[in-house]
Amino acid sequence: MKQFDFVIVGAGTAGCVLANRLSAEANVSVLVLEAGGSYRHPMLPIPMMGGLSYFIKSTNWGYESAPEPHMNNRNIPWPRGKVLGGTSSINGMMYMRGHRWDYDNWADLGLNGWSYDEVLPYFKYAEGHRERRDAYHGNDGPFVVSRAKSKNPLYEIFLEACRQAGHPQTDDFNGVQQEGMGRQDFNIDKGRRVSTATAYLAPVQERPNLEVITRAHVTRLVVENGSVNGVEYTLGGKGGDKITVRAAREVILCGGAINSPMLLQLSGIGDGRLLKSLGITVVADLPGVGANLHDHLGAYVQNNCLKPVTLYRLFRADRAALALLRVWLFGDGPGASIALEAGGFLRTRPDLNIPDVQITFIPGLSLDTTRAKQGKHGYLTHFYLARPESRGQVAIRSTDPFAGPGIESNSLATEADRRVMRDGVRLVRDIMAQNAFAPYHGGEISPGTEVQSDDSIDAWIRANATTVWHPVGTCKMGTSDDAVVDAELRLHGLTGLRVVDASVMPEIPAANTATPTIMIAEKAADMILGRAPRTK
Repeated sequence: MKQFDFVIVGAGTAGCVLANRLSAEANVSVLVLEAGGSYRHPMLPIPMMGGLSYFIKSTNWGYESAPEPHMNNRNIPWPRGKVLGGTSSINGMMYMRGHRWDYDNWADLGLNGWSYDEVLPYFKYAEGHRERRDAYHGNDGPFVVSRAKSKNPLYEIFLEACRQAGHPQTDDFNGVQQEGMGRQDFNIDKGRRVSTATAYLAPVQERPNLEVITRAHVTRLVVENGSVNGVEYTLGGKGGDKITVRAAREVILCGGAINSPMLLQLSGIGDGRLLKSLGITVVADLPGVGANLHDHLGAYVQNNCLKPVTLYRLFRADRAALALLRVWLFGDGPGASIALEAGGFLRTRPDLNIPDVQITFIPGLSLDTTRAKQGKHGYLTHFYLARPESRGQVAIRSTDPFAGPGIESNSLATEADRRVMRDGVRLVRDIMAQNAFAPYHGGEISPGTEVQSDDSIDAWIRANATTVWHPVGTCKMGTSDDAVVDAELRLHGLTGLRVVDASVMPEIPAANTATPTIMIAEKAADMILGRAPRTK
């Protein structure tokens, strides 16, 4: 039986970071097990194709929720990356950290070491920003970041409309002021996606003390005498060879907010009632495993455009081919960016201290709208609930490690969440009604001008809102009865295991969650190796 100092389960957004940082110590051995395959699919590196990446079945777990009771009993898709780099290999590439308040709130929950001032050094350490050089940014880290590059005129029209509506502006969502509207930063370098696989794993994959095995589906944690000291995995999918490896120091679970709680439950770690109902021996009764699931919930306000300046131009085959050829050869042109370049964070009520909605403007319509021939040239504004109250759960439905999980987001369960989404529709409509859009505005497609009352807006949201790919919280940090790991990410009740991924976030930040997950992994590496925390 093989033995390594550290066994990392999942080469996703966090796992690739840890593979790099831990194997930098020449005297330790590191094994990384990833259920997916290579990130070298031809579509994944091209930013323009980012919105289509979740259609690639080979790199996406393809999860969906159970019927959601507050969303017309719809089964909501939950894309998750099944590939080296995890969801950082298939996401929208937006580099967003979150508000200072988000991390100070974690510290206020009793999580020492997780305040904004304490995590900022890890954001900076990871970052290799190509342009910004100030106290809030790093320029030497592996994760390359660049500013928005697209010259589409609708982005500036949108930002001018925001100014006309009285909304503040910001030049840097990751700097001194997150609140406001502006241009986004992206993990794109020279026309290529930057994932944690390309930034952290690829440069070090030949290290003699690092082994990475793909198509390795971990099915169980090995627990002996109150300690997790290994894992069992199947090579090549269901029916493949079963292999057990041991960890001399730690197993580090980096499966993400869906897969990490699933593996814990399959291994007898979780809510004892659930485990007993499935005939699983309870190793550690932790009711919080799989609980506290939450995500940003979003919906689109879409409008026809009177001028042919939108992404619909690229629906012509020759133009799309030219854009792809240009980005492949020269790393520039429309293929070198993803159409999410303007947006921001706003408050739906003036009495709030921090923003409660995030907004992204896209100079194009959704694929569903275009396919339904409801519009050709158009633009949409994607708004989402930045700090949801509703909580759901992830729970295994059988003892089969290859069976899909039971995902219940319970989104829109609270009146507060419904109100913010309702107010979000009206806030976006107000921006769209400003004079800046007058030469372009060809009428609202959705929700539609007939949707005006609270009840009709609520009904439209129930029928159309969906996840924004940012699930967190299912193995949350804390000291409360429903916490799963402590502030150093060590599992409560057992030794030998840490969880390092978005599942440990106790409350979701107002941000796309890839960048905070990278920060967590960078900080975890220092914890695991016994280093003093970074201070600058």
